[in-house]
Amino acid sequence: MSKRSSHKPISVFARIRATYPQLSAKEQQVADYILEHPGEIIHLSITALSDLCDCAEATIFRLCRRLNFRGYQALKIALASEVVAPLQNIHQEVQPQDDMAMLAEKIFTTDIETLQDTLQITKANHETLARIIDLLVGARRIEFYGMGGSALIAQDAYHKFMRIGIPAVHHADSHYQVMSASLLGPGDVVVAFSHSGSSKDILEALKVAKEAGATVIGITGYGKSPLVKLADYCLFTTSRETAFRTEALSSRLAQLSLIDLLYVAVSFRRQEETVNNIRKIREAISLKRL
Repeated sequence: MSKRSSHKPISVFARIRATYPQLSAKEQQVADYILEHPGEIIHLSITALSDLCDCAEATIFRLCRRLNFRGYQALKIALASEVVAPLQNIHQEVQPQDDMAMLAEKIFTTDIETLQDTLQITKANHETLARIIDLLVGARRIEFYGMGGSALIAQDAYHKFMRIGIPAVHHADSHYQVMSASLLGPGDVVVAFSHSGSSKDILEALKVAKEAGATVIGITGYGKSPLVKLADYCLFTTSRETAFRTEALSSRLAQLSLIDLLYVAVSFRRQEETVNNIRKIREAISLKRL
């Protein structure tokens, strides 16, 4: 029996989100059109798309190469496999008439796909990931910010990183975030969680942190967002949120997985201190058990 490959090709949408910050303004314009009108692209010639985006055909070709496609036709073929209705299969909108088995399959499959896509994005951005790990390892202090649902993600990050030995803080209140950010300086790192990348409170705190000299790392689901423009470095997640799942668990699972990745990588770099701290924590926690 042949063994099926577990490797999943990175989707067109995931590729665009992963490379978006590195694209030129014109390339971003084309990328935006693809994200907003994927069903139209498969029927458009490169000339028609260049007219719609008010750019040169060479710009579209460069975008295709940046996305690791040989040309525009290869991009259209890949895109067609993702947007044509018969092939959308389980990634369609959940429906009220779905039975429990179908509902479970749609939700679990979407969550799995989100983790796979986020993995491919992260691997594609390995240089940024390595730089972020270096910054965290050498940080004088790490602060984690998040609002609403993202506050829970930030708290989980703090829960892990407090073991490493680097002073770590978690603030879920916008006033505390701004106050604490104003006291940061060079060598300090702020990790901000915002799926939309447009949370006003988070952006205000990050502006204060940057003015104080701290380095800002963003973890978000959107390549074109104010957070991406403000942050020094970003890691991206991707999820298929739909009308009934606008706060889907998939995006949070992807963020939690990135936290695990960063925590393990930094722990390996500070192994002796981390192991000693974990031992002390376990001894302390043992007093809480009967």
